[in-house]
Amino acid sequence: MQKNEHTHTLKDPSMAEHEGQRESAAESLVDKITEKISGHDSSSSSDSDNEKFDAVKSKIFRLFGREKPVHKVLGGGKPADVFLWRNTKISAGVLGGATTVWVLFELLGYHLITLVCYLSIFSLAVLFLWSNTSDFLNKPPPKIPEVVLPEKCVREVASVLRIEINRGFAVLRDIASGRDLKKVLAVIAGLWVLSLIGSCINILTLLYISFVLLHTVPVLYEKHEDQVDAYSEKAWIEIKKQYAVFDEKYLSKIPKGALKGEKKD
Repeated sequence: MQKNEHTHTLKDPSMAEHEGQRESAAESLVDKITEKISGHDSSSSSDSDNEKFDAVKSKIFRLFGREKPVHKVLGGGKPADVFLWRNTKISAGVLGGATTVWVLFELLGYHLITLVCYLSIFSLAVLFLWSNTSDFLNKPPPKIPEVVLPEKCVREVASVLRIEINRGFAVLRDIASGRDLKKVLAVIAGLWVLSLIGSCINILTLLYISFVLLHTVPVLYEKHEDQVDAYSEKAWIEIKKQYAVFDEKYLSKIPKGALKGEKKD
């Protein structure tokens, strides 16, 4: 009886250790399964969240129907960087130069030809005197850089101007054809507002104001585009309501001519 009890006590630790290993293996297997399930659920939920986010983002109202970032709308490249103040020194220098030109021509009353002639006379006199007095001053004469206008740059500018002018002619032709009454009314209203502005200020001041607006409005809009788009959406809804009322009372009563494809009796 004592031997049997002793052997039983010896076997109990091994059996307990074996059972513990089986339990730990089962627990690790359960943990792996739950991790896979939770990972699959999280990935599927993240995918569904991304789809919902993209759907909501696509439904957000953007000013003027904008689908691209402001940098792309402005054409991208260096001009867009200047307008959006990507480089503060360059943008400030360009705006300061435009302000200097406006002050010289508008406030001080200079004329373009007069100012160009004065600057040319001053530059030529300084360079001529420096070149002839360099031997007495023991300083080398200044190296005048050779300025050559590249043909590629001129061709690119001419191509861009040609495309934009042709696009403007196409828009004017489309408006003049009388197909879209909204465009006609918008152009008439824009020209009327422009005529009012032109009667108050001259062309140079108008160009300067437009230049300053290009350097301020886009960068402010880029920083606060969500708030601006929200208010613009409310304003656009109100404008559409007012236009619907105006169309129902007046525009719908205007007689329209027969279409080209329609046969007359």
